[in-house]
Amino acid sequence: MPFAKRSLGQNFLQDPNTARRIVAALEIATGDHVLEIGPGRGALTEWIIAAGPARFQALEKDRELARTLPDRWPSLEILAGDALEHRWESLDAPFYKIVGNLPYNIASPLIWDFVSRARNYGRAVFMVQYEVARRLTAEPGFGDYGALTAWVRNFAATSLLFKVGPAVFRPRPKVDSGVVLFSPLAKRPDPALAERLAKLLHGCFQKRRKQLANILKSQWEDGVGQWFAEQGLSGTLRPENLSPRHFLGLAERFGDHFFA
Repeated sequence: MPFAKRSLGQNFLQDPNTARRIVAALEIATGDHVLEIGPGRGALTEWIIAAGPARFQALEKDRELARTLPDRWPSLEILAGDALEHRWESLDAPFYKIVGNLPYNIASPLIWDFVSRARNYGRAVFMVQYEVARRLTAEPGFGDYGALTAWVRNFAATSLLFKVGPAVFRPRPKVDSGVVLFSPLAKRPDPALAERLAKLLHGCFQKRRKQLANILKSQWEDGVGQWFAEQGLSGTLRPENLSPRHFLGLAERFGDHFFA
């Protein structure tokens, strides 16, 4: 099998038990379509094949791996390409399930795009750097809570399933990993509102040490301060203290006026 490529951030999973647990979290059922992001040498692939999905596709950027994987699993459909450029809008059915051991260097932007652009899917399970896993599942008021947290949690419920140590990978990374479950919310922001939300989150968390009344001071007297009072929120709060739904409500009401 091809060697791991540092340029692609590849760390191949070697432990069958960890692979089995990740695939089990997908809860593959008869009729499901599974998309695996970055199958690598097939650690998860063989367990997915064994689960018997109706259709199994794998998105692989590494051309060598894209050529060799079908030799081992002829039923596997290879989609050669970059996950950061994938048309996630094509996922539009509840029987789609997505899984992947994501390269550390692309996990955050990939998940940001995936949760907002995938129209409809059953569930997703991603293994990411443990620090990112904590951010994805953090609650307001904690240091791990940030723009990524508030964004993702307006599109999906997240839960940290388990932690994975470096020893089960080759080459061995210097940090731990975490496996996170994503379950899409029934009600999610439309594209126009999502754009306003993204602008608000970036603007606020770039100044996360400041109080929100100062961050939003140019609009504070134009209704924003009143909105905070209506929500029972103080202007002395910092961005990490606002819930994902508070950010969404703020973007929906005043989004066009922030950080122009």
